[in-house]
Amino acid sequence: MANTVTQRDQALNLLRVKGIVRLSEFKDAGITAATVGRMVRAGDVNRLARGLYQLPDAMLDANHSLAEAAKRVPKGVVCLVSALAYHDLTDQLPRAVWMAIGTKDWMPREGRPVMRIVRFTDSLLTDDVQTAHIESVPVKVFGVAKTIADCFRHRSKVGQSVALEGLQEALRQRKAIPAEIARHAKRGGVATVVRPYLEALTANA
Repeated sequence: MANTVTQRDQALNLLRVKGIVRLSEFKDAGITAATVGRMVRAGDVNRLARGLYQLPDAMLDANHSLAEAAKRVPKGVVCLVSALAYHDLTDQLPRAVWMAIGTKDWMPREGRPVMRIVRFTDSLLTDDVQTAHIESVPVKVFGVAKTIADCFRHRSKVGQSVALEGLQEALRQRKAIPAEIARHAKRGGVATVVRPYLEALTANA
């Protein structure tokens, strides 16, 4: 019994530090699945989704789903429409979290939160990655200029209008400069697509 109490205390401390904890992280800390299960039944812990746990009284951030997605896919980077929304560059409310993963990375199974997975080459996956801390969870998000270029690169998935909205808002809010956007568009192979829009939007600037 003493061992169970100790594991419970360890689990609670881990949750306070990390915000959201994977079952594998509990196990790595020497906390058994049986202990976690008892804590869930006792109401000490909330099971968010398969293998994801959080304290019941945790303050939920507006970007809570991004924190959940980051825990489910540790190598993933928030991208496209979800990154636009995080940077306040779109009125779109994505029904799923858009996550970029490597070409050979493990594809997460269906579950919460719902995710749209897009595969990026290694060079594009590691370029202009920022780390946000949401509910104590480190969440990787692409920067503004990179996100805009990516939206044009994947315009068949997100829609041309969404990409253009992001570009307009980034320039209006001064969250990225034209040269930076053009540089990322070139890296992503969409320089000729983005250039006319950039020129039109900056002609009278």
